[in-house]
Amino acid sequence: QSCLSRQQLLAAIRQMQQLLKGQETRFSEGLRAVRSRLSTIHASLAKAAPQLPAASCPALQAPADGRKFGTKYLVDHEVHFACDPGFQLLGSSTRMCQANGSWTGQEPRCAEISECSSSPCQNGGTCLEGLNYFKCLCPPQWTGTTCQYQAQTAPPTWRVMDDPAFSRQPRCAQIAQTQQCSCDPGFHMSGTASNGICQDLNECEVYQREGGPRLCAHTCVNIPGSFRCSCPAGYVLLGDGKSCEDIDECSLSQDNCTNGSTCINTGGGFQCVTPQCPPAAGNVSYVKTSPFQCERNPCPMESRSCHQAPKTISFHYLSLPSKLQTPAPLFRMATVAAPGRPGPDSLRFGIAGGNNRGHFVVQRSDRHTGELLLVQSLQGPRIIHVDVDMAEYLDRAFQTKHLSKITLFVSAYEF
Repeated sequence: QSCLSRQQLLAAIRQMQQLLKGQETRFSEGLRAVRSRLSTIHASLAKAAPQLPAASCPALQAPADGRKFGTKYLVDHEVHFACDPGFQLLGSSTRMCQANGSWTGQEPRCAEISECSSSPCQNGGTCLEGLNYFKCLCPPQWTGTTCQYQAQTAPPTWRVMDDPAFSRQPRCAQIAQTQQCSCDPGFHMSGTASNGICQDLNECEVYQREGGPRLCAHTCVNIPGSFRCSCPAGYVLLGDGKSCEDIDECSLSQDNCTNGSTCINTGGGFQCVTPQCPPAAGNVSYVKTSPFQCERNPCPMESRSCHQAPKTISFHYLSLPSKLQTPAPLFRMATVAAPGRPGPDSLRFGIAGGNNRGHFVVQRSDRHTGELLLVQSLQGPRIIHVDVDMAEYLDRAFQTKHLSKITLFVSAYEF
């Protein structure tokens, strides 16, 4: 007897439809008011006195041991640079004057060409230069004239003792009828006093054997009288001579990603990614609204499964060094209320999927933000996927859900 009749149900549904229509009308009116206000502000700013672009750029000089072509420094004019024979150009060979009064590119300079200037040594090898020749000192796992081959398990045939660059004659002087001999820094006396020779001191082996401070972030290469640090492929040696920094192939346009894919810089390399929306299933389908986000298409009123599916799916890519100290915050999710729509009064965060969930936890950092934490260190190289979802509730009633699909590219190195 307490159940509503069919006519009462239809009347209640019509009343709800009219209420929703009124809410949509008020929301649209609010958007029109905001748009009108923005247009007014834009018009008032546009009427302000515009800042006139610079008509020219500062004069440029030819680099030392080089030449400059072009004498006009007006906007959109170009100046070209070249080096004298025996020198190579570092920096920009062409610079154009921009409307803001600055030049594009980097200041050019001419560097003397040497045997090692072309970086002939591969795979982290160090180039040792002599008179009209060069030698590549290779890391232990590489061999060949340019370190182009992986070393075999057999011991290498070349030894420090075999290279004359690693041994020198001592400096001797007659003092009080006694001959005193000494070696240059980085060398030690080998043999007897009468026929001794200065042999190179292998700092890399000495420091490793004696447990001293780590000389290099990656590989230590012994050279006559000293040592050098080398970095793996995809990294560059920093100014301190020991630390390695990743080369951002994406920003330098050194990637080979095709149209439609996006370059993601990783430790020692890059990845070409093309995020795809999930295929349609039942009443649930998605459309790509940006290269890294999908939006759910409107759901039928009666489809609960559609309303329970994520409203947005976003794709995120992170590059991590190997053995990162934990716990480490990796990613944050937050919610923002749309104009005219009350924001959620409760949020729930969780790990929804992935191929290595045991390494992560999700915790709330404040009322409207959740954090993904790495709690177990990751050893690279490897690729980890983890999905984090955020559900919105209003008055304890489920509103919507958002899904973040996170991909971690873990480097093989700890830098």
